[in-house]
Amino acid sequence: MGQSVVVVGGGLAGCECALQLARRGVHVTLYEQRPVHESPAHHTDLLAELVCSNSLKSTKPDSAAGLLKHELEALGSVVLSCARAAAVPAGGALAVDREAFSREVTRLIEGDPLIELVRERVTKLPDGPCVVAAGPLCADELFEAISSAVGGTRMSFYDAAAPIVDADSLDRSVIFAQSRYEEGGAGDYLNCPMDKGEYDAFMEALLSAERVISRDFEQRDLFCACQPLEEVARTGHDSLRFGALKPVGLTDPRTGRRPWAAVQLRAENSSRTAFNLVGFQTNLTWPEQRRVFRMIPGLSEAEFLRYGVMHRNSFVDAPHALDETFRIPGTSVRLAGQITGTEGYVEAIASGLLAALNTYADLIGAPAARLPETGALGSLVSYATNPDTVDYQPMHVNFGLVPPLENSPRNKAEKRALLAERARRDLDAYLAMRRDLFFVSQEA
Repeated sequence: MGQSVVVVGGGLAGCECALQLARRGVHVTLYEQRPVHESPAHHTDLLAELVCSNSLKSTKPDSAAGLLKHELEALGSVVLSCARAAAVPAGGALAVDREAFSREVTRLIEGDPLIELVRERVTKLPDGPCVVAAGPLCADELFEAISSAVGGTRMSFYDAAAPIVDADSLDRSVIFAQSRYEEGGAGDYLNCPMDKGEYDAFMEALLSAERVISRDFEQRDLFCACQPLEEVARTGHDSLRFGALKPVGLTDPRTGRRPWAAVQLRAENSSRTAFNLVGFQTNLTWPEQRRVFRMIPGLSEAEFLRYGVMHRNSFVDAPHALDETFRIPGTSVRLAGQITGTEGYVEAIASGLLAALNTYADLIGAPAARLPETGALGSLVSYATNPDTVDYQPMHVNFGLVPPLENSPRNKAEKRALLAERARRDLDAYLAMRRDLFFVSQEA
């Protein structure tokens, strides 16, 4: 079609955006700063690198995360299909072999004749149609340019990543394989059981351990879904036992009983040579992580392939800075991904796809894509662009964002099933009306 678009950022949102535009005949120049400029959170030069976890959350059709995946598949997401191909066992969740996933996305980007990949840092907003999907760790100069363009103040929150341990260093005489309530495969998760004394000692050590950020660090700056383990522990002695370390649905084969608490380990790759400590995002110093986390039964000799890290993430005040399509008003610049405050891996994929659709709509003079608010993605976008939103904070998809049902049942499972059914029905009807945007010809 002779049109071209600049996409800044080779993460999940940027890659999905570039691939969707290319499949509609648009030439894309995709900028990625690595390896010329490294990021404090990334470890490879691959595109679409997952930096916090390998889990893309639930696949259950009656969950908000599962509904979002259904919507993305209906919309033809390319990056989600790569995730499906690189999946590793994770019970009712979609987890991937991180390297295999990133390699496949990189292969598709590099092999597309309509995508030019430029390994270069972008420090100002490009001229012409552009999607900035630089992520929450974009270059300071670029973020300042965005802040200037939207006329708002810089906003930020802290994000944390969990440590990864070598599978060969785990004590399998203590650790047992089991998913809660046997959801998915029985061996999808490994479990480190704790009795009351072990849990109490662990909590005491965790709360007294040295942290990277000073103790006057403000808790209000923490994004609740990625709070460091030690910050959650400060809210109450049993907070972890009813949170990341909950033993519900597990049976220790050594005792035949449910443990007092349990640390779960999830495979990082398909060969299961590395495991992530689920829910163990942390800001402890590396020596303290080694000391405290080796107190966990089964991890006394654990070798850490990556320690937990913490970094500042940045996002714009989307409800008051962007229009309903995440475009900076008065410009041809659209934002996508976590920089908009839509938090989560699959949400980033969705944001990139939607940015591509609306940028393409601009190019062909078509109405913007406005997905039904009854759906996972439509309701998230509505929340993130509603000017009535006060004190905007990052948000995952959840059923709390969708309009309520008429005569909603009291049973939560039944309610979620009905919400998901309504969302699928409304999406099908909307897609049937907007074939100009959502369906790509075989020649594209």
